[in-house]
Amino acid sequence: MTSSQALVFRTIELPRNADTTVEFRRDSYVCSFGSDDAFGGRETYLGWLADRIARHPAGHVHVWNGDTIIGQIEMHLRPDRPDQGYINLFYLVPSHRGHGLGGALHAYALDFMRVRYARRVTLSVSTTNERALAYYLKHGWRDRGPQHPDRSVHLLELSLSDTGQQQAP
Repeated sequence: MTSSQALVFRTIELPRNADTTVEFRRDSYVCSFGSDDAFGGRETYLGWLADRIARHPAGHVHVWNGDTIIGQIEMHLRPDRPDQGYINLFYLVPSHRGHGLGGALHAYALDFMRVRYARRVTLSVSTTNERALAYYLKHGWRDRGPQHPDRSVHLLELSLSDTGQQQAP
C-alpha cells in the first residue's frame, strides 16, 4: 500500500470529477447509515459543493495517489464562529482503508483549521459507523452526544491548542 507521503491534496474540480465526487459522497452515506436513501440527490449536492468550493477551495479536496483519486475531504470554518471549524466529510475508498492513510487526511484537516486560527473542530458521525467512531475517539475527539433529531448521529469535538504557524493548505 502507498505511504501517506505520496498523497496529494487538490481542490475538487467540478464538473471534471463530479462523478467520482458524487460516488464518494453516496458511499459515505452507505458507510454511515447502511444506505444512501438520505443522500439529497446529485444536482443538489453538486450545487451545494460548488458554492462551498468557491468559499473554501482548500477545504474541499480530493486525495490523490499518483493519478488516482482515493479520497475526499469537505470542511469549512463556521461563518457564525470563525474560531470553529466543521468537517462534513472524511472519505477513503474501501481499498485504501485500514492502511494508515487516514492519518494523512486527519493531519491535512487539522492543519487547514490551525492556519486559519480555529480553536476547535467538530464533525458528525453515525454511531453505526463503528470504524470511523473508533478512529476519532482514538485520535482525541470527544463525543458530545447525539444531535437532534437523529439520536444515532453524534457530534464530536476536538480542541486545537496549538494554532501553529504552518503554511496554509
